[in-house]
Amino acid sequence: MERYAEITHKNPREILLLRGSGCRWKRCAFCDYHLDFSPDEDANYALNRREIQKVTGKYRKLEVINSGSFVDLDRRTMELLRRTCVEKHIEEIHFECHYIHRGAIRELRQSFAKSGVCVKVKIGVETFDADYRERVLHKGIGEREPARIAEDFDEVCLLFGLRGQTQESMRRDIETGLLYFERVCVNIMVENTTDIRPDPDVAAVFMEKLYPVYRLDERVDILLQNTDFGVGGEEKK
Repeated sequence: MERYAEITHKNPREILLLRGSGCRWKRCAFCDYHLDFSPDEDANYALNRREIQKVTGKYRKLEVINSGSFVDLDRRTMELLRRTCVEKHIEEIHFECHYIHRGAIRELRQSFAKSGVCVKVKIGVETFDADYRERVLHKGIGEREPARIAEDFDEVCLLFGLRGQTQESMRRDIETGLLYFERVCVNIMVENTTDIRPDPDVAAVFMEKLYPVYRLDERVDILLQNTDFGVGGEEKK
């Protein structure tokens, strides 16, 4: 699997797909990313170290994803990330985090701030329609108010192309995300091993009506495929 890439447009940065001990929620109805894990901490660190060594610092920004939350990464990996930021003059590092781990974010920010590195944290909300989010997607976010959710997070992921979504609901989600968060990442649902299936008609509505509106917005990343950031697919030879 490709685990290192560069994002050269819209907030240019390097990106790493690391491996942790596994998502502790694991109940999202649409997600099978949590299958990328290992309970072997030494094996995880060896894999992560190999990928972290590819970081150059050329954009002064680094994004770290790990098919879960930053709390799932082992202590040595986190320390190596911090040291790498210092050595490569990286000023900003991005992590992902489930809502249930929001209490750990303050300490994370403080630990990197001591080294002069700013931490940005992304949450997967998928939609701000709380009923749909919990009844259908099983996200495990008890808070309904977007402003309250955003208190601990900087960026938000949304998931489109699902049955029941409309042009109006998707636009509302994006605009809500832009109102309360610094950046929005739109993911279009793709076929995977879960029972949730993409709805091509909804995806077509997004492409026709909303993609032209937001595709050049510097605060909106749009992933039409889940490998569009360059990680997660087959490793380049």
